[in-house]
Amino acid sequence: MNENIGIRISKNTIIGNVILSVIKVTVGIIARSGAMVSDGIHSLSDVVSTLGVIIGLKLSSEPEDKKHPYGHERIESLASLFLSAMLFAVAIGIGWAGIDAIRTGNYQTPGFIAIVAALLSIVGKEWMFFYTMKYAKMLNSASLKADAWHHRSDSLSSIGALIGIVGARMGFPILDPLVSLVIAVLIIKVSYEIAKQSIGQLIDQSASEDVISEIEKKIKTVPGVENIDILKTRQHANKIYVDVEISVSGILSVKEGHDIALEVHNVIEEDEMIKHCMVHVNPVI
Repeated sequence: MNENIGIRISKNTIIGNVILSVIKVTVGIIARSGAMVSDGIHSLSDVVSTLGVIIGLKLSSEPEDKKHPYGHERIESLASLFLSAMLFAVAIGIGWAGIDAIRTGNYQTPGFIAIVAALLSIVGKEWMFFYTMKYAKMLNSASLKADAWHHRSDSLSSIGALIGIVGARMGFPILDPLVSLVIAVLIIKVSYEIAKQSIGQLIDQSASEDVISEIEKKIKTVPGVENIDILKTRQHANKIYVDVEISVSGILSVKEGHDIALEVHNVIEEDEMIKHCMVHVNPVI
């Protein structure tokens, strides 16, 4: 179900990006706006990144098999890492174009229609950002979140193009490349945050302190648990694995100890974020 929702969201944004790309490139050529043409090509990069999201969602939703007993969820983390790399590449491209324009003094005065296209792009890309982010949070999907920020980067690029176009028409053509540099820095920051999260999911980084604290509270509500000896968590894409050792009275039977461990297991796995919990029982001597 989650996979189908994510793919539907991605397909809708692909259609929107294709339409925006055609409009911006066409208007950029007609209005003699290099910034608008570049912005249109930037939108095409969103199509490629969203296709990566669809592939990641498809593959990560495959069930466990003999070769992958822990499932395929980490493929989504890889897709998210790929998107962060694309964001970084886009930022470098925008920044380099800005530096080159300043260095060469290659400024142009675009036509008024380029302003209309930039405004249309900003509205469309902001809608895509909020639309994708809404479902990314709902599904707790790292790749959808990364794709949402890719839409936001395109919106920032369009804002830069708009400022540059308006500035050029008012006699300040250098505003275009200067704004491009600022936008490039902002996009690099976002790509870093996405890459950091994705890498954390790929190298078994522990869950947040809040999540661990909540797990501890749940364990302590189970009758018969004398102490939490060890509690380990590790991220597995958008899911969490939990390994816990608890102490119970040493005079209990094996079945009684097992029943307590089973209740701990069940109360932890009530959370949809927890994919699996392993409970080990130690006797209190």
